[in-house]
Amino acid sequence: MISIVTGIIGLLVAAIILLLVRRDNLHAQHGLGWVVVALGFALLGFSPGIIDWAAYFFGVTYPPVLALTLAIVFLVIKILLMDIEHSRIQLRQQRLIQRVAMLEADLKALSRADKPDAGS
Repeated sequence: MISIVTGIIGLLVAAIILLLVRRDNLHAQHGLGWVVVALGFALLGFSPGIIDWAAYFFGVTYPPVLALTLAIVFLVIKILLMDIEHSRIQLRQQRLIQRVAMLEADLKALSRADKPDAGS
């Protein structure tokens, strides 16, 4: 029974993620990864023997350890990708701030050049 509930939850999460992507609340690139994770949960929920087979194939004696290890690896990769994206956005923001500052300086210089001298 629990495997069916887990599979249904995985499918429900995948549907919610697709809805978020469709409404532009989640970028498609990020949504795709989460849909894959949700479908993975659904697959493992409907056929839990897959993790047992994979654990046997890789020589892991306690199959839940393999599932937890894979989950941790996925989370670490996701966090790394988020940090890379955050760094890229910060760099882009810093460059935009610098460009705005340069444009403001140019605008002030042009404004001063257009004003007639009061002493003439």
